Amino acid sequence: MTIEAKKATTAPTLASVTKAEMAQVQASSPGYQAGETTEVTRSSGPVILTTYKADSAPNPVTGKSVHDDVQRYVYYKAGTEVVLTLSGPVGADNVDPWKKITDSFSWS
Repeated sequence: MTIEAKKATTAPTLASVTKAEMAQVQASSPGYQAGETTEVTRSSGPVILTTYKADSAPNPVTGKSVHDDVQRYVYYKAGTEVVLTLSGPVGADNVDPWKKITDSFSWS
């Protein structure tokens, strides 16, 4: 899991996330395979969710990486954008824990 916060002058849109932000993700993610970008509702309000697949970082012991399912959530409020990225091996049942994590995000 990673979380990043940055200042943003406008709220992200489906188009801005798909075109600008995901182009950067694709360029820096080995094994990238595009998924879908949609708007979902979490406890903190509407969020832009992008799904994709990518290779994990190599294991420090074995040097091997696995193909991961990735969910990238973009939250926005009052000039701040927060990106929460969750990943796990393809096919793992992460639906419930990932929903719990993304619903637990709140603005202070």
